[in-house]
This record gives sequence, structure tokens and C-alpha cells, in this order.
Amino acid sequence: MKLFVRDLTVIDASYLDAQRGFVGESYQVDVVLTGQLNEQSMILDFSLVKKQIKTIIDAEVDHKLVVPSAAENCTVSFAKQRTQVDYKLSDNTVIQLKCPNEAYCLLESDTVTIPVLETYLEQVILAQLPDNVLALEIKLRHENITTPYYHYTHGLKKHNGNCQRIAHGHRSKIDIFIDDQYSEELVAEWAKRWQDIYLASAEDVILEADLSFAVAPNNFEKLCTAYHAPQGYFELLMPALRAELLPNDTTVEELSAFICGEIKARVGDKRVTVYAYEGVGKGAISEL
Repeated sequence: MKLFVRDLTVIDASYLDAQRGFVGESYQVDVVLTGQLNEQSMILDFSLVKKQIKTIIDAEVDHKLVVPSAAENCTVSFAKQRTQVDYKLSDNTVIQLKCPNEAYCLLESDTVTIPVLETYLEQVILAQLPDNVLALEIKLRHENITTPYYHYTHGLKKHNGNCQRIAHGHRSKIDIFIDDQYSEELVAEWAKRWQDIYLASAEDVILEADLSFAVAPNNFEKLCTAYHAPQGYFELLMPALRAELLPNDTTVEELSAFICGEIKARVGDKRVTVYAYEGVGKGAISEL
């Protein structure tokens, strides 16, 4: 007997890739349980499927940085409260982070792919389900977006939840209207501008000398950011060319307002409307 739940939840996270650097992703999650009926004539109550499995997914992957810890170009240094990750990119630059341990999902893999993530989640979730559940299938899929979109990574230090983690992200569409007419040109422009981007707040920038870890000996222009948040102290060093520095926080509300302001400065008296998405089915609207 099998039980299925489609669109159980959405995972918003980022992963490290040697070519692309930070890659923000949003995965829709489908679940199939195989098992024997329990005393309630169920494999598992739907309310428990949704609550229990979502809770495990949130704890393991959601709003985390997924790290391919078995890759030759990756070094993970464990400590009691904060873990350091050093990840060399294909252009000989490097991404370095030192963050609270819960900021990461460490995979014993040399790359991060959907099948690798699915297998990892199946193993950790099945171990926590009742004995009558004999097998579990997790399917991750992307939202079907027919217009240009971008992948972005960020962190929100003022957020009391897991959004405060300095390297989590989203795969997001964007809709832009000029005088109520959809602009294919501007949508494509912003999708290209923020392709695999790290979005940083200017007030979080620190000097390289102020980092608490030793910087890898690489000669490239670096962006260093850090902040204290309720979960702890987060630090990041990365290639400046793979980031954009913004004047405000990087909440979706501020991103929408930033994009709208940038476009308004170009189009003058025309009315600008921006729908900036944060992952799947949610976001902010700005109008000028």
C-alpha cells in the first residue's frame, strides 16, 4: 500500500558549485510512503505526514547552505559551535564561511544534485517514521517558470527564524510592468544581472582583517561580510564579482523596492510595477 502527498512543502536553500559559486534554489517536495496499515487502517495520518516530514525537512535542509563535503575542493573544519567551510571555485577564487553549525547541510558527496538530495532526505526521514512505514520516496522538482528567473543567495540578520543564515537562497521569477505592460526586456535583464548572485547589505561589510579565520592565499577582489544574529555569529568571504552590494536589507520587500527604484530612474514619468518573488508563490510588490 502507498500513500502520497504532493506539494508537501518548499525547500528554500543554497548549495555550493565549483562553476556557479552560490546557487539559490527552491524545490517543491512530493512524498510517497510505502507501508503496512496501522491500527487506524492507515499508513500514516495525513496530518502527521505533513507535520512530521515537513519538520524533518525544515531541520535538515531548508534555509541552509548545502555543502558537498566530499569534494576535493572543499574543506570542512568542525568546532563546538561554529563550523568553517572553505570551498575553492573553478576560477581559483574561494568562498569561505564560518557560521553556527545549524547553518549547513553537509552531504557526503562531491556535488549537489537533486538525486543526491532526494537520497539524503529519504534516509534521514525514514529513520524517524513509525515501523509500519517500510519505504519512502522523496521527489524534488522545480516550479515551472516560463519567463526568465534568477537564483539568489542572501542572509537576513534581523530575522528571528532561519532566514538569518548568511547563505540560504531561492530560485525566483520576476514580473516587471511599465505602464501596466509586461516588459520582457527588463525581466530578462534582471534575470541575467542576478543569475547565481549573492545579495549583501552594505551595512554588513567588514574588513578582511576583521574575519576570525585565516583567509586562503588567493589574489582576487573579495567581499567580506559578517553579522550577529539570534542563532550566533556569521562570517563570509567570497569573490566580489559574484555579489551585488545593496544599500538596504535583502528582504524581498527591499529587493522589490530596489529593482523598482532602479527602473524608475530610467523610465522617468512612466509607471513601474515590480513583482519580486521569494521562491515559490510568494513575494513583494513595489510601484512607483
